[in-house]
Amino acid sequence: MLMEFLAVIVSGFGGGGTAMILRRLSRSRLPEWLTPAGVAAGMLAMVIYLEYSWAPRYEAGLPENVIVVSKNQHSSWMRPWTYAVPLTNRLIAVDNRIRQRNSKNPDLVLTGVILQERWALTMGFQSMFDCANARRADLTEGTRLDEGGIPVSAEWYDLAHDDRFLTIACGGEAHEGVIGEG
Repeated sequence: MLMEFLAVIVSGFGGGGTAMILRRLSRSRLPEWLTPAGVAAGMLAMVIYLEYSWAPRYEAGLPENVIVVSKNQHSSWMRPWTYAVPLTNRLIAVDNRIRQRNSKNPDLVLTGVILQERWALTMGFQSMFDCANARRADLTEGTRLDEGGIPVSAEWYDLAHDDRFLTIACGGEAHEGVIGEG
């Protein structure tokens, strides 16, 4: 956050400096208000760039088997440019690096889920996907698994059969392990 703040300040100096150079080259024929307007334009342009580029920069830094499945986009009156191009403020990714299939029921897949929001800490948890019945259960510390590796106390959420979340978790390439052996 500090680096982004500094980038906004530096871009303000750049915008103001550019305006001052233009005034000097025009031999002061351009209005004086051009310098503070250049500062404001430079800072606003940098803020807009940083807000629109955080999600692609975050996604580019993810490992190969972590795949973004959902982007939450919104518009706000405080950022009028978001009505033209909505701003991504949250990402959901499936972490297939820890993906495991149930040895007794291969339609059950355990994988990680990563939630990332702008200006927030990354949150991760594990989810069990029932690929055959198109549903998902989020696992918590209190979730117990029965002998077959099926969550006993978890709440299942129905998903569409073509849901990207489900298809990436169930069919995405990953280094799979096996759960339920023993």
